[in-house]
Amino acid sequence: MSNTRPNFEGRIGRTVQDSEPFFAEAPHPGQDAPNVVMVLLDDTGFAQFGCFGSDIDTPNVDALASNGLQFTNFHVTPLCSPTRAALLTGRSQHAVGMRGVSNWRTGFPNQLGHISNHAATIAEVLGTEGYATFCTGKWHLAPTQDISAAGPFDQWPLARGFDRFYGFLEGETDQFYPELVVDNHHVDPPRTPDEGYHLSEDMIDQLLLMIHDSKGVRPDRPFFAYVPFGATHAPHQAPLAYLDKYRGRYDEGWDVIRERWYQRQLDEGIIPEGTKLAPRNPGVESWESLPENQKRFACRLQEAFAAFLDHTDDQIGRLVEGLRNLGELDNTIFVVLADNGASQEGGPLGVMHEMKYFNGIAEDMDEVMGRIDQIGGPESHTNYPWGWAQCGNTPFRWYKQTTHEGGVHVPMVLHWPDGLGESGGLRNQFINVSDIVPTIYELVGVAAPDVFRGVEQLPVTGRSFAKVLTDPASPATNRRQYFENAGSRAIIVEQDGVWWKAVARHMQGVDFDDDQWELFNLSADMSECNDLATSEPDKLVELIDLWWTEAERNGVLPLDDRLLELFRPRLSDESPHRLDRRYRYRPPMSPIPSQPSPSSGGRSWHLTAEVTRGAGDEGVLWATGSASSGIAVFVQNDRLVVDYNAFENHTIVESSIPVPEGPSSLSVHIQRTGPSTGTVSLAVDGAECGKAELPLLMRMVSSLGASVGRDHGSPVSRRYNDQFAFSGSLHQIEIALGQRSNDGASAAAQAAMGRQ
Repeated sequence: MSNTRPNFEGRIGRTVQDSEPFFAEAPHPGQDAPNVVMVLLDDTGFAQFGCFGSDIDTPNVDALASNGLQFTNFHVTPLCSPTRAALLTGRSQHAVGMRGVSNWRTGFPNQLGHISNHAATIAEVLGTEGYATFCTGKWHLAPTQDISAAGPFDQWPLARGFDRFYGFLEGETDQFYPELVVDNHHVDPPRTPDEGYHLSEDMIDQLLLMIHDSKGVRPDRPFFAYVPFGATHAPHQAPLAYLDKYRGRYDEGWDVIRERWYQRQLDEGIIPEGTKLAPRNPGVESWESLPENQKRFACRLQEAFAAFLDHTDDQIGRLVEGLRNLGELDNTIFVVLADNGASQEGGPLGVMHEMKYFNGIAEDMDEVMGRIDQIGGPESHTNYPWGWAQCGNTPFRWYKQTTHEGGVHVPMVLHWPDGLGESGGLRNQFINVSDIVPTIYELVGVAAPDVFRGVEQLPVTGRSFAKVLTDPASPATNRRQYFENAGSRAIIVEQDGVWWKAVARHMQGVDFDDDQWELFNLSADMSECNDLATSEPDKLVELIDLWWTEAERNGVLPLDDRLLELFRPRLSDESPHRLDRRYRYRPPMSPIPSQPSPSSGGRSWHLTAEVTRGAGDEGVLWATGSASSGIAVFVQNDRLVVDYNAFENHTIVESSIPVPEGPSSLSVHIQRTGPSTGTVSLAVDGAECGKAELPLLMRMVSSLGASVGRDHGSPVSRRYNDQFAFSGSLHQIEIALGQRSNDGASAAAQAAMGRQ
């Protein structure tokens, strides 16, 4: 009989006696194929690991470096989502549709809000070769309007090649009260901070469980693990023991500490002799000129960052030890890197609460002193000031979001005893983040497919540096690399043994043709201190022309410096943000992340809850935000209550009449009365029964989303503990939003960008 069944290579007769069976074998990369682990840190500057110059205790990363390779000339993009896209695909971030963060789309191919399906990820490629694939941590590669429990899920980790996922989908989350996702569904953290919970520890617990599950049953099967920590992105949060460890360590201030880290870099050969320490960036004041309270505040913020990084390093150590106990460490290609330079989003002073900064509220240093011990703990949402960020980027200028070295030159370590042999030490060759995937493909012996799942693939444009691993004298394979972010541009080119860089720091609204380009000889001036634009005008013109050539080749255009317009939610029938700005929720529901949530900042809005309650029934009807800032609507002691928590200044309104037993309609109305003021009023079954003035109507409430029928994060109100789930029947919540003020829209745009 003829065989018409696809992929069946046997023979089918009338009976089994005159037929031949066929057993298709699953792909397998071979018994000796190495595991691959990529550990990605967030907003970690070039100098912040101990082995790259700092005094922060990172013994586990330092050990990987001392027993492996330490890359001193490694470059990324200036922002997290683009770096992640280039890291996972081996291609230009613009070419794969991720020129900026995944929070928005522009209608152009260079910004899809996700990785193009024409660019298979390393998880997809290795998975088809027989690898198990795991991801624990921060994703931030799916359109953020699509990350609620409603999906769509086509750009979540499991749809892009990972067998298992445990982490969060947004650009940041609270480390003590994270917005957690397992595979394709939202879950609550397994413990509370009082029970010792911290997200970084949980991530490694879950990853080791995944690896043990796989290796316990299929020890022959290698794995690929992608471990993108939320650390060290704001909020900087760590267990108390780590915070206590760093008390007083940075009292000398950023000028002294940066000089010390710079000298360590010179002594250890991390930077070449002759490299200058860049001058303080504009806006960074000399330490000695600061008032005492500002110094104390800045020191505590740096202590929290150091504690966060130290704690993260210990989790990396737990992963390393877990692989060693399994006998898998030596044959694991273990890479540690950062996604961009240290963050400037804490502003010149630093922030006790990040959302204050985005509401245009300067920190009151006297007030801060009364809460200084909260920094780094569950009740804080801090980021450090520019001075400490530049210290983290020693010896460079500028920060994350810029295409100067402070934004794109970061640490990278590779450890692989079975593959490196006796090789080790420093590697000074220029390498870009897009070069990692083609290197791994070469090392494990796989090729990127031309067609994947029926979709034609873009070429892998990164260059393998596999030869550099075992030959320190091998030349760099990537000799021309462009950079771009929100109009800031740069290109690094090797010509006749000299590494040149042209760079322009773009300011929003300035004509691109008016940008001031600088020119540097990186071979002699690694820290970009000697601008040669005037003395070498022809070379500068040549490099600018090369930038445009690379921009055309890699899909960079059109240049686009919009922010506010892009972060406004798209109102459509296919969006969680409907044209009528009405939202209807019926519990039970998973938490709603911030981007798909109703945006209640800077505008009037109205909430109606339809409930049925028995005697004593109470609890949260709707809440958004956290203990640091948020809004909670709840029933307590038979009264309807609103707690409007504006950065721990609580305006509480309680209904003057009881909420009846049986069915009732409960309403809350927020009315904007001025640029930053408003009122809140309550009604029970249409009867007005409470009103209060809001001295501060928050333009941006929180980076955390909303929950229905409970408060799923840190309690917004001090009047209840834990989730305080509503014990009656909550039938429906309806929220109707008014028009947002320009100030509110601008604050939301700034906050959304700042959180990346």
